[in-house]
Amino acid sequence: MKIYLIALFLVLSVTAFQAQSAESNPPVQNQAPARSSEPIVSNIVVSSSRTWTDSKLDLQSGDVVQIDATPGRGGCSPDGVKTASPSPSLTLSTAPPGALITKIDDGTPFLIGANNSLTIDQPGRLFLVINAGEKPACTSDIAVKLQVTSAPVGAQIESKLWRAAQTWVAGQFGTGTSRIAPTLKVSAAPLDSQLANDLDGTPRRVTDQFKNLGDMINFVIIGSQQKLQAALNVAHWQLADQSTQVAVVSAILETYQNKDYRRMPMSILYLFDRPQDFGYEQAEAYSVVASRHHCRIWKAPFTWHGQTVWIGAGTHDIGFEKDQRNGKVAHKIDPAVDSERDHIGENLHQTGEVNSMTYYLPLHPVREARNATGGSYHSDGRVLVMFLK
Repeated sequence: MKIYLIALFLVLSVTAFQAQSAESNPPVQNQAPARSSEPIVSNIVVSSSRTWTDSKLDLQSGDVVQIDATPGRGGCSPDGVKTASPSPSLTLSTAPPGALITKIDDGTPFLIGANNSLTIDQPGRLFLVINAGEKPACTSDIAVKLQVTSAPVGAQIESKLWRAAQTWVAGQFGTGTSRIAPTLKVSAAPLDSQLANDLDGTPRRVTDQFKNLGDMINFVIIGSQQKLQAALNVAHWQLADQSTQVAVVSAILETYQNKDYRRMPMSILYLFDRPQDFGYEQAEAYSVVASRHHCRIWKAPFTWHGQTVWIGAGTHDIGFEKDQRNGKVAHKIDPAVDSERDHIGENLHQTGEVNSMTYYLPLHPVREARNATGGSYHSDGRVLVMFLK
């Protein structure tokens, strides 16, 4: 069954890869680091004021992770408050309050403490948090050093293919389309009236080359191009390749260099009568063909207090479906597009590059619609407006 699923995924992935076409994205400037026999070391800070902190590490079966944690600012100990009793209200009821805990993807949390070593049996992304209930047991940060020793290359490839196939099945057959959106810390202050007026005058949806209405506008970023791209880079979003031809060459080169290819081209869509200025995406190795977070960004024809305004449309590809325009293979998106909007917001918030963010409900909000290929989606209609530092 496992081999059959991987083979089916590969056949459909190649078909979709060949169907992709994109011509307007800027040259690629950043690449994901290669996984090699040398340990990967990452230092992160887990704050008591946050929900789960993304380690940005995609682990494969057989990887060994050494975790060493030390108290940061304040009084939180990675081992927790041992004099306090565990409580059902805690994130992990069996662990001391204030202790460092972790999970793989949306799996069951488990205790880490000050020092621990994990051998990964199922691939996934590592998340960490300080164990808390209704009230935090302490208020501070914990400094965490992660050292990952990779599994052998053959085991890595099998693990990534298997995970990619699982990702595709979850999205394709509806078992993984419901995501819990992160709870964002948004400002309650009303949006500046001039900015609100400009956003009210912005089209609610983008179009394809045939003027078919498509994805909705669901986020806005205010700041210079340099700050925009820097924040996205820190948040591990990558520029999509410009065309299928470029993608094929990039994929071959990066495979030869033992790197993971994650920059599939994306189709060209239009806003303000022109193609997107940037196309960014996040994806795991191999599953990028079928499943990826991605967004298109346009520079607005107006500014706010002299700052550049960027208009974005973000969606989450979860599989394949028939393109209603021409009968070919197209990407299927998660219909709950607000989850992708908030995913982008949470990613950028965690970089520390966002000064504030707020929701804005524009005139004539989009509630129910279909994208240019015919896929349906729904939204609360709000746009997430982010102000960079």
